[in-house]
Amino acid sequence: MAALTVTAKGQITLRRELLQYLGITPGQQIEVDKLAHGVLALHAKTPHGLDAFVGCLPPPAKTLSVDDMNALIADAWAGKA
Repeated sequence: MAALTVTAKGQITLRRELLQYLGITPGQQIEVDKLAHGVLALHAKTPHGLDAFVGCLPPPAKTLSVDDMNALIADAWAGKA
């Protein structure tokens, strides 16, 4: 069991091995559940909605300029696609 120290501000710091065990990365939020007999359960907060979607797709193989996109759109509307 890991012992943690509470600061004068009432804060604790979780050691790296505990964060890795929980699968928590820097910048990620943690949810805390109060259980019976003074026990707390920690787990990484899972993003919902748009936050869950952002960054889930790989970057495109080729980037297009606005002119290229407009030409593709015009061709598709003209039935040339």
